[in-house]
Amino acid sequence: MTDFFQGIPQIRFEGPDSQNEFAFRHYNPDEVVMGKTMKDHLRFSVAWWHSFAWPGGDPFGGQTFERPWFGDDMAHAKLKADEAFEMFRILQAPYFAWHDLDLRPEAETFAESRARLTEITDYIGEKMAQTGVKCLWGTANMFTHRRVMAGAATNPDPEVFLYAAATVKACMDDTMKLGGENYVLWGGREGYETLLNTDLGKERQQAGRFLSMVVDYKHKIGYKGTILIEPKPQEPSKHQYDYDVGTIYGFLKDFGLEGEVKLNIEQGHAILAGHSFEHELALAASLGLLGSIDMNRNDYQSGWDTDQFPNNVPETALAYYEVLKSGGFTTGGTNFDSKVRRQSLDAEDLILGHVGAMDVCAAGLKAAARMLEDGKLEAARTERYAGWDKAGDLLNSDLSTLADRVVAEGIDPHPRSGRQERLENLVNRYL
Repeated sequence: MTDFFQGIPQIRFEGPDSQNEFAFRHYNPDEVVMGKTMKDHLRFSVAWWHSFAWPGGDPFGGQTFERPWFGDDMAHAKLKADEAFEMFRILQAPYFAWHDLDLRPEAETFAESRARLTEITDYIGEKMAQTGVKCLWGTANMFTHRRVMAGAATNPDPEVFLYAAATVKACMDDTMKLGGENYVLWGGREGYETLLNTDLGKERQQAGRFLSMVVDYKHKIGYKGTILIEPKPQEPSKHQYDYDVGTIYGFLKDFGLEGEVKLNIEQGHAILAGHSFEHELALAASLGLLGSIDMNRNDYQSGWDTDQFPNNVPETALAYYEVLKSGGFTTGGTNFDSKVRRQSLDAEDLILGHVGAMDVCAAGLKAAARMLEDGKLEAARTERYAGWDKAGDLLNSDLSTLADRVVAEGIDPHPRSGRQERLENLVNRYL
């Protein structure tokens, strides 16, 4: 342990009038909302990669952070774990999420890298047992190393496919060992940069077969967690095969996996795909695919994935409205795939970025609960479609029969207001 977080107190709930920046104003873990504590609703998770592995670089500049745990040996990896659990204690964070490369340095061979992962997950498992902190999910980093520059499962080189399979197996084994409640597949390079050298059909079949192998292995080892795919449309690839919720649903249906896999949906990725976060959540819920969320935000003046901490209560309220309406999280949760800005150098910045985000999410959750419990928004939605309650077996009819009805009954529909502005005003009453 170092003195990196020395002097930072454990963050406790003090209420909305508190002037203490090292306190929660809205997140009270024990407060009951719609029959569950906020801790159980939100299931906050700290992302190991952004908080402990990211050096502060961007596409135009290198490292800005100097962390005492930065290093390429196992001693530094264990120091990183020590500091991570200190941060979890300060934040009262119940979960964390990880990639293999976040936890341990890459070795010269796969076997050595695998041994290092086993060593560090054993070490982390001991700390979990001591503290009660849990693993929300694990995943494999198959987008950083040059070997996967043309993809992992979708790579034109079968040896890369083999290496990716071995990597995912190792990460699934250790996710299960740590009691991880989900395993995530994010295909950061599963796409293409140019169609001039890409066989779309072949790569799609490789991706489908790879995912089928993952599902088969889950059942083989008796893993009870949920397999999740994380949609992302582009960046770093020109186009990625896991573009958005709708694209992934079609992919899962094509390979018969829609009953086996759910989605981990990120706010920033939804925006890059041209959607709102709540759209992607609502669509996933309607398809039975909503599993977990990565909570962050993009800078709307930038066209790339900035991974900033959420700070917009109206946006989070609409997101959690869809989560609550779907029944809430089961194995999923709120993972902060968020990072401090590269100029935010201090330990306090890392803590306060999470504190503010947890408060924003808590305020959004409470607003969403008020909306749902009041019922006015859902009543307006029901009223809009009320005509279908009297429409009979309309959807199982045919065009000729329907055309005859229009003539026989003299049907001449008149447009009705969608009342959008009224509903937007209604939502604002709860914020």
